[in-house]
Amino acid sequence: MTYRDVASKHLLVWTGTAVGARMPVAMAPLALVFLVRERPGGYSLGALLAAAYVLGEIVGAPVLGMRLRPERARAQLSAGLAVGAAGFAGLGGLPDAPPAVLAAFAWVAGAAPAAATGGLRTLLTALVPERAAAQALSVESMLTSAVWAVSPAAVAGLALGAAPAVPLRLAAALMAASVAGLWFLPAAWGTAGRTAAPLVRVLAGAWPVYVTGAASLTLLGLSELVLPALLEQRGIDVGWSGPLLTGMAVGGGLGAFLHGLRAWPGRLRTRSVLLMTGTACCVALAALIPHTAGIAAVLVLGGMFQSAAMLTRNLSLREALPPGALAAGYAVMYAAASAGYAVTGSLAGALLRVVAPSTAVLAGVGVTLVLSAVGWWGEVGRTRVSARGGDGAGAVGVACPGAEGTAIGGRGDAERRL
Repeated sequence: MTYRDVASKHLLVWTGTAVGARMPVAMAPLALVFLVRERPGGYSLGALLAAAYVLGEIVGAPVLGMRLRPERARAQLSAGLAVGAAGFAGLGGLPDAPPAVLAAFAWVAGAAPAAATGGLRTLLTALVPERAAAQALSVESMLTSAVWAVSPAAVAGLALGAAPAVPLRLAAALMAASVAGLWFLPAAWGTAGRTAAPLVRVLAGAWPVYVTGAASLTLLGLSELVLPALLEQRGIDVGWSGPLLTGMAVGGGLGAFLHGLRAWPGRLRTRSVLLMTGTACCVALAALIPHTAGIAAVLVLGGMFQSAAMLTRNLSLREALPPGALAAGYAVMYAAASAGYAVTGSLAGALLRVVAPSTAVLAGVGVTLVLSAVGWWGEVGRTRVSARGGDGAGAVGVACPGAEGTAIGGRGDAERRL
């Protein structure tokens, strides 16, 4: 399989729609920090607003994602994105509103379109041959990295050069444009039917994948929410936060591209924990290095590791769930990753009141490593149950790839799933 297998006109339309839907998501946390940073306790308030936004995603993703219907996908996704655009418009139109009002707008902006990521990912994999699913997910990851590369610099430039509310107004316009893009894509995606077991039970069976997905985004949250304060601690111009996060996102795009070039050896869970450990080390070094160039270098490397780790999580989810549950599974994964981000935002907001930014980053790295270990332990346990033919894995259909690419238990071999 090569990247040529995913090239099509539909992919181009999907790309434009996904950019409009995801750029606001990438912009939101840093834009919320810049929106209120000049208020008393601005950085802590910004972190809490970002946490409110992500809490909306945590609630909206599973609730709305589990209600997505393949035959009505376009209409459902359009409604969510339209309401999300209204939430962003409220933030950009009322920048001096009380914190509680801003938090409510942030929650709506996060919750309403939260199912769009899972829905668009499911649609993407339905647009390409089954054999090219891994390459399609790599393309999606590269697109996401490009979005994250552009958005921090755009937020910092617009907030510092124009007005703090301008990035949020742009986010509202982009999300509204994504609604129009959906109507140039298929109205529904194909599925293999519903699962025999209850959907909640099927989704819950993949919990280790969600835990490591949450661990991955805690590091991204640390980098984005604490970086401006960390730069000030180091005596570096806060305007460097945008370019540094752009570099991290560029590294993420490179990591996703390299991951899609070939089939990598080893089990997905082993690759995931190694990549997560590498990302954690890079973020920890960013908290300790005093110079801008050194921070930039480790963030680029950390971005490479982080994007590859998230790809392994998405591939693991495709193995752990039947096709009919994938859209809901992606939504739950999104909620779990958002939960990791929310934990980071709340932790960072609280710690920044009492400790130095570098200490807050190291505390977040510790949380990430604990979550990664728990997820890895859970996947090992599920594999053992599957090998014994236990009902835990058998009911959900777990696949576990080995070094040769075969799958044990579940629905068959890894080549058929990927």
